[in-house]
Amino acid sequence: MAKANKTTETTVNITDFINSFVEKDDKKADSFQLIELMSKWSGFEPKMWGPTIIGFGSYHYKYASGHEGDMPLIGFSPRKAEFSLYVYSPTEESKHLLDDFGKFKMGKACIYVKKLSDINIDTLEKMCKATIAYLNENHECACREK
Repeated sequence: MAKANKTTETTVNITDFINSFVEKDDKKADSFQLIELMSKWSGFEPKMWGPTIIGFGSYHYKYASGHEGDMPLIGFSPRKAEFSLYVYSPTEESKHLLDDFGKFKMGKACIYVKKLSDINIDTLEKMCKATIAYLNENHECACREK
């Protein structure tokens, strides 16, 4: 039997989460700016996913193993050390966009940045939109309703 996903949509209030979870004022300001930008770019309101991810929209995935679930189209987590940005899709366009992204570290499924002023916001927008398009083409996606 497949394990249940830990990362599911919740009803936690986004503002309450940021004000209680994020300690530094500059990181709070960056968090609220990301919410504004990602809402605009995705066309979706923010929702909490799991205990610490702020996501926008959703898509359904299913692996060959049979494991399946739902995840946000794009999102971020304001972790203590740095932001985890869930905005990357495995496309040539996204790989090319990394060249102009700014100061970051790459994880397996996310991009880590210390603060928004370290990255190119125009490039972040292009990456978010490219990822939404990729997910729309390759998965069952709430973005098709928009």
